[in-house]
This record gives sequence, structure tokens and C-alpha cells, in this order.
Amino acid sequence: MVLSWSRRNVFRRAKKEKSQTQLEVEVVIPNHFHCPVSLELMTDPVTLSTGITYDRVSIEKWIEGGNRTCPVTNQVLTTFDIIPNHAIRRMIQDWCVENSSYGIDRIPTPRIPISAYEVSDTCTRILSACQRGDDKRCQELVGKIKVWSRESERNKRCIVGAGAGAVLAYAFDCFSSNSIEKHVVLLEEVLEVMTWMVPLGEEGVSKLSSGASLNSLVWFLEGKDLASRQSAALLLKEVCVQELAKVGEVVEALVKMVREPIGSTSTKACLATIFNLVSLAANREGIAQRFVELGLVSLLLEAIVDGEKGVCEKALGVLDCICDCEKGKEVVKSNALALPLVVRKLLRVSPLASGFAVSILRKICDKREEGILIEALQVGLFQKLSVLLQVGCDESTKENATGLLKLLNGYRNKAECTDSSLNFEHLKKPF
Repeated sequence: MVLSWSRRNVFRRAKKEKSQTQLEVEVVIPNHFHCPVSLELMTDPVTLSTGITYDRVSIEKWIEGGNRTCPVTNQVLTTFDIIPNHAIRRMIQDWCVENSSYGIDRIPTPRIPISAYEVSDTCTRILSACQRGDDKRCQELVGKIKVWSRESERNKRCIVGAGAGAVLAYAFDCFSSNSIEKHVVLLEEVLEVMTWMVPLGEEGVSKLSSGASLNSLVWFLEGKDLASRQSAALLLKEVCVQELAKVGEVVEALVKMVREPIGSTSTKACLATIFNLVSLAANREGIAQRFVELGLVSLLLEAIVDGEKGVCEKALGVLDCICDCEKGKEVVKSNALALPLVVRKLLRVSPLASGFAVSILRKICDKREEGILIEALQVGLFQKLSVLLQVGCDESTKENATGLLKLLNGYRNKAECTDSSLNFEHLKKPF
């Protein structure tokens, strides 16, 4: 009985090992199905002029990296044309079907990628439709570009490389000059496509910075469609700041976007646009005062409390610029949350955020206001600045930190320090 049981187990074990060995052997990918560059199963095999077949994505990356030779033969390529190898692709698909029982999925038949000629031809037709004022035809062509972009990243690169961004910016400007409501569907399509074409280039930015285009962007920013609002926010940070500052409702629209955020991407874009306006615009002081009147300071502090790294950096940058005007500085000083929150963010977010925070503190800590200096000491500013100087920072931040330390040193005996890492839930937020 024991012998019989033992033999049965031996036979079972041998049979199991044999089946596992067969499984491993059967699912081995044939060598000629491997891409010589990535060593993975080819999904879109193409052949170079040297006769060697590669996966399209791998060989395109190789060529785009500046290489001018065939990876296998090391021969100099006389042409960079790549030809689809349909025979190998069909063989791979057949092999996938034969081995589907082992969990191998059949590779899909790849779409033929677009060429620069096709994109250029479509752009020419868009320009022609714009000149005729043919809204419907222009919308069809923009939709065609939209479909191409969804097929692959290579198509996106081809579209951008062919200068489609400047053409779409021209189309947006052209149809924005007429009634926005009349062409709203087309303009929304153009907005959506242009967002992934950034940067648009000098010509594209010039068209997007026209009065008609800027008014249209602000109109969409104030609208109800969330996708269009986000697209408008992403494009506004690309336009000429001096021209944007002339648009009447832009300040109100940007504050509304920060107050009613759609997502971190659009919030960061709006904060970047606000930063450009309050730091680079010719009338930046007047613009900063208008932002303060609309309650931007409280919104910025809320963003600093809850926002991710990128949002926090940009909010601190805008707050730093707002402190350059007297009205903005007074509002920041009067906010109970501002000083402890800015101190708390020191050394917690990034070197850039710490630089903005030190600059803000340098502007609001006035030697004539003893109460602010004592409060700054109580929330641990002196210790944090000392650590910042030991860790290292850029020259501007170092200069501001040194000046603050000298200012605070005379009041250290009047303040009892507390832990600046405490939560600020007990503070009454003014927003």
C-alpha cells in the first residue's frame, strides 16, 4: 500500500513537472518576433533601409535621439523612411492567437501614422476655411486633428512639428472676432486641441494675444462649461502679459477660478497667470490692489493650507508680489493666519517656496511693529531661519533671512517661543 501510494505521488510529480516544462517551452517568444532595441515582442514592426525590422516606437526614439546608424548593422542610414512589415506583424498575430490559451493577447493591427504632409494639407484647408468664414468646414478639420492626436503620441508630435498650433491660434482669433456665441462649438474644439500643443511658438502666442482672442478666453473662463474653463486657464498663462492686463474682466475671472477650483491643474495655471500680472505687467501695482480688493489674499492662504506642492509654491509667489504694494501688505498683516502659516511652510515644501516665504516675512516684519516681531518669534521663525542658513539657500533668500535674524534678535528676550508645527485649527480663518 505504501509502495503503491509512493509510486502514485512520484508519477504525479513527474507529470506535473513535465507539464510545467512544456508550458515554459511553448510560451517562449520566437527570437525574430523580438525588437532588437527593446527586446520586447514587437507590436508595430517596421523595416529600415538596411533590411532590419524593429518595433516602431523603439526605432523612432532611436532616430529622434540623434542616432544616424542602424542599431544592429551600425550602417549609416541613407534614408530615415520606415516601412511597415506586414508579413512579420501577421506572423506575430497568428502566433498570439495560437498561444491565447496561455494568456497571450493578440496584438491589434496598428493604425498607419499620419505624415507631416497630411497635417500641412489639413492646416492649409483650415486657413482657407477661416478666410471664407466657413465655421462647419473648419470644425470638421479641427475634429480630424483631434482624432489623429488620440491615436498615438507620435501623431501628436507630428501635428505640433507641422506648426498646427499657430494655425489653430489663427482660427481661434479669426472666429473670436465675430460673435463668440455664434461659433462657440468650434471655439471650444480649438481650445481643447490647443492645450496639448503648448508652447505655441511666437506666431501662435501673437495670435492668441490679440484683443479678440483674449476677450474670448476670458469669456470661456467665466463660463459654465468646466472643460472650456480649464482649457482657457491653461492657455491664458501663455499669452502676452502686457496685452492681457488690458482686458477688463480678467482679474475677476481669475479670482473666480481660484475661488471655485476645477482641479489642481487649472488652479496652478490661474496662479501662474496672476503671478505674471502682478510681477510683470506695466500697471502691476494697480492690478495687485484690484486682486486684494476681490479677496485674493484669503484665497491664497487657503490654497497654501490645502494645496499640493505646485499650488503652494505659486500661491506663495503671488502672495510675495502682493506684499510689494502697501494695501496688499496691510491686508496680509491683518490676517491672523498669514504669519504663522507662512512660517510653518518654511523648509516644508521646496527651496522655491522657502524663498518666497522668507521674502514675504521680510516685507511684513517691520521694526516699528513690535507685536508682529514678537509673534514671529513665538511661532519659531528665528529657529527656522537659523536652520535654513545652515542647510543652504540662494543669495537673495540668504540676504533676507540674515536681515530678519538681525531684526528679531533684539526681541528674543520678550518672546516665549512655541512649536511652529502645531496645527492652526484654533485660529479663526477670515475666509
